[in-house]
Amino acid sequence: MNIIHFIHDLTWDDLPTTVQHQARRCLLDIAGTAAAGSRTQLSAIIRDYAALAHGGSGASLWFDGRLVSQPGAALANGMTIDSLDAHDGHPLTKGHAGAAVVPAALAIWEGTSISGRELLTTIAMGYEIALRAGIALHASACDYHTSGAWNALGCAAIGARRLALDPAATRHALGIAEYHGPRSQMMRCIDHPTMVKDGSGWGAMAGVSAALLAQAGFTGAPALTVEMAQAGIWEELGVSWRMLEQYFKPYPVCRWAQAPIAAALALQQEHNLAPEDIRTVRVETFHEAVRLAHPRPETTEQAQYSLPFPLAAALVHGRLGGAAIDGPGLKNPQVLQLADRVELAESETFNRRFPAQRFARVVITGSDSSVYDSGEVETPWDAHSAPSDDELRAKFRDLAGESMPGARVEALLETIWRLDEAEEAAGFIEMMTFGI
Repeated sequence: MNIIHFIHDLTWDDLPTTVQHQARRCLLDIAGTAAAGSRTQLSAIIRDYAALAHGGSGASLWFDGRLVSQPGAALANGMTIDSLDAHDGHPLTKGHAGAAVVPAALAIWEGTSISGRELLTTIAMGYEIALRAGIALHASACDYHTSGAWNALGCAAIGARRLALDPAATRHALGIAEYHGPRSQMMRCIDHPTMVKDGSGWGAMAGVSAALLAQAGFTGAPALTVEMAQAGIWEELGVSWRMLEQYFKPYPVCRWAQAPIAAALALQQEHNLAPEDIRTVRVETFHEAVRLAHPRPETTEQAQYSLPFPLAAALVHGRLGGAAIDGPGLKNPQVLQLADRVELAESETFNRRFPAQRFARVVITGSDSSVYDSGEVETPWDAHSAPSDDELRAKFRDLAGESMPGARVEALLETIWRLDEAEEAAGFIEMMTFGI
């Protein structure tokens, strides 16, 4: 399908039922992550910044209520999602579409009449454009760029659809978004974890801004990820659905740490291991995951881009929630002592499987010298081992429940889950803006 036709003419009925279902699942996952992320220092700073520097009345800051410009809301709400590394992603892009696409869609549509089906269709379209742009970028650029470098194009496509841009202006919007999307190097943030994160908030802002600029007649250079991409990436639009390849995260940390945490928890449960019974933990995994070497993080960002610390926290608490990697959770002495006993080792076998697959092997040595070996463990909740609806709903309750009362959690959950039945999506958007 022609990309311009796909952006402007895609309908709810064009989406296979599996994609319709996935759109609701991804939206639920993003909303839960945003609710929990709104408690972080990063979110507080960026929301205050947006209110100061992006004043306006076009869109709302989530779980806050203040009005700002549409690009400002896309920036702040995207970074609120990014502040807690619990949201869905795509293996081949090595990053995240929804963290930019969803805040862009809500920002650009707020205050207008839109059905739940149209909002979900717009989000699904944004995912498909963004993911293909990400695959094309990784095939053509040597640096590992953050998600904002390519999810900006999905946001520009959403803006072009909302503003009913003509084909020429739509192409300009895509070109502006690609040109201004943050070409930031992801591994720099991995080695030095700070609040810059994955660039998705900046990608959302760039994409929304690009559409508004194109509407005003601003021109952009051709988007190379669209115009010069490898054969097959765009020809399959409307035929195959990259959104169905999305993974979800059971734990609110970097995807690269998910397999080791799952393996360690499985060993603990199988052998009834108390934290004090563990002498050492050896993790064999791929190179990029070994770079998550921050056993004593001082910030939430460092904890999310750590492997030893969240693994130790999971073993101490028997689970890993947002509270374990934020605030007082960072100072837990039992977690810190166990994190110091986690050893990371690179595996060439697992290197060869990355990024399509993320594997780890965990070997726990007990205080009595007993050895427990997980064997090869793949990251849970990939597309081929996707979580059930009940598991995703439970995750949403865990995350959102850290920030909202139970009744509101359930109301937001059910609103999202039945959004395709809503004649107006304004109620959902309003629920995302209420202060906590």
